[in-house]
Amino acid sequence: MSDKPELTVSVVTPDGEVYNNKTTLVVCKTTEGELGIMPNHTPVLASLAIDEIRVKTGEDKFDEIAISGGFLEFSNNTLSIVASAAERKENIDTSRAERARQRAEKRIKDARTKHDEKELKRAEISLKRAINRIRISGSNK
Repeated sequence: MSDKPELTVSVVTPDGEVYNNKTTLVVCKTTEGELGIMPNHTPVLASLAIDEIRVKTGEDKFDEIAISGGFLEFSNNTLSIVASAAERKENIDTSRAERARQRAEKRIKDARTKHDEKELKRAEISLKRAINRIRISGSNK
């Protein structure tokens, strides 16, 4: 990739940096839809959905990072992603994510029984995060 223009991508959480690399393409899902960023892209600031960040590393290869929402800022060929939680595909503990899914499903059931809308929303977000991590850990991209 060295003969092509590149951008630097950095993913950070409150616990520190999760990912840092140079690339020619990053694909992510914002709250408004999917966004692809290449070198020299127009500066942008956007909220991120609970989904994955895909960073091109080769012809048909991507690094995948599960994120739990956040935001991105791109300018001067630097993409900064700040997320409340982020995890590289190879670091995802699938059994832990599956347990989180089961806990979230139980919390949703309990919240519906008690008609607790706040707890229901929190549990639904937890479920989305768990499902996202399970999906990314098992994806064949």
